[in-house]
Amino acid sequence: MKIRRYRPSDLDTLKTITAICFDGVCIDQNIEELYGLIDNKDWRWRKKRHIDADADIHASGIFVAEKEGQVVGYISTRIDPATKVGGIPNYAVLPAYQKQGIGRALLEAAVAYLVGEGMRYARIETLAQNEVGRHFYPQFGFREVARQIHYVMPIGGKE
Repeated sequence: MKIRRYRPSDLDTLKTITAICFDGVCIDQNIEELYGLIDNKDWRWRKKRHIDADADIHASGIFVAEKEGQVVGYISTRIDPATKVGGIPNYAVLPAYQKQGIGRALLEAAVAYLVGEGMRYARIETLAQNEVGRHFYPQFGFREVARQIHYVMPIGGKE
């Protein structure tokens, strides 16, 4: 297994991994379960756009995991030099490759990158329904600092 920097040719693969791995742990999926499709686009379409944004905003802070030449996971980062708080907006490892240390290696690479960029804190968030994240992040050293509730309501049209 190898961790390397993101290449633009990875984008479609990262989006596919995202659609697989965020099933059951995505705010947009929760909205869709409550209200149905929005503008004939499903939650996967919306979540994949987050990866487009990661690549557009901070491609140099995306790392991918390869095993036997196949991309099996990734992690994205954001830096904020003014606050010294770095973020990890998206992070996923294909189910068949989980529990093999790949997720830990990706997180270690991301944190090392954030340190190298002068960040003093790393921030990550997860939904309460994400059992893996809720247990893994504290084991890695993250501490819970707040809980947030997401609300949604239809506006400007029918449900």
